Amino acid sequence: MNVAVVMGGYSDESVISLRSGQLILNHIDKAKYKAFEVHILLNDWYCLIDGVKYPINKADFTFTKDNQTTTFDVIVNTIHGTPGEDGHMQSYWELVDLPYSGCNFYQSALTFNKRDTLSVLSKFNIPKANSIYLSKGDVIDGEQIASELGLPFFVKPNQSGSSLGVSRVNSLNDLSKALDFAFAEDNDILIESFLNGTEISVGVLNYLGKTTVLGITEIVPENEFFDYEAKYLGKSTEITPARLSKEVEEKVIETAKKVYEALGMSGFSRADFIVMNDVPHFIEINTNPGLSPQSIFPQQAAHANIPFSNLIDNEIELAMKRKPIWKK
Repeated sequence: MNVAVVMGGYSDESVISLRSGQLILNHIDKAKYKAFEVHILLNDWYCLIDGVKYPINKADFTFTKDNQTTTFDVIVNTIHGTPGEDGHMQSYWELVDLPYSGCNFYQSALTFNKRDTLSVLSKFNIPKANSIYLSKGDVIDGEQIASELGLPFFVKPNQSGSSLGVSRVNSLNDLSKALDFAFAEDNDILIESFLNGTEISVGVLNYLGKTTVLGITEIVPENEFFDYEAKYLGKSTEITPARLSKEVEEKVIETAKKVYEALGMSGFSRADFIVMNDVPHFIEINTNPGLSPQSIFPQQAAHANIPFSNLIDNEIELAMKRKPIWKK
């Protein structure tokens, strides 16, 4: 079976995606699959073989080497951010009739949009921070925001990952800089109240046919919150399993599964929560969680004693079972 391990993307997260793709290539069962390294970059789509780039034909997602055209049987998608985590590539792969890992184009677009995700989950009574949604050009009244949400609060791009563009605002003097930082990533932003509690990250997936919590990791950042440096430059302590009471752990597992199923997820995901007053409050969900050596999801797999090759097998099996909407 020819497997395209797709990595890269058009955002600042592309460098992290390239590391995630390498982890898949290193752990995929080479007795079962012939894996190809495929890069999707803003100005270049190609398959990389022995350091040589072979352009991807965008008409059918094939490539040609030595006059031989290679077609793929399935895609393992490790792109973080646009266009691989927001539904664009998923829509394209459906159009060219290629199975792909992870959730479908609608769930990808939904979960990449923080506001819309929170709106859906509000119907399921999932605890969360209070929030205000704003767009570039709106009149922004800092005093009103502080009155409604309190200080500190967080300013986030509505559609972005890896904590890019996220700031904690401790004083209204910091607001202007935080807004510029967030609007540099997206034209829409979310401002959320501060939740004073323990930050945790929960790996959830459909494994062997059922919603499974892979692990719960406690995040202790050196910085004010779990920002880009804490995630990828080692400025945090990550404790698996998280230091939670049995009762709170059960609440986290129940809530994480509820979020996964309410959003119609499939495949790998990582949901982030703040546990405040023994209640897990939802922050966000990543449908293409980081898979670099520093990332949480692989750490949880190791703690669960599940070989990563088994998880890849599971992803490929799910991808092969799913049919495009018009074939159902």
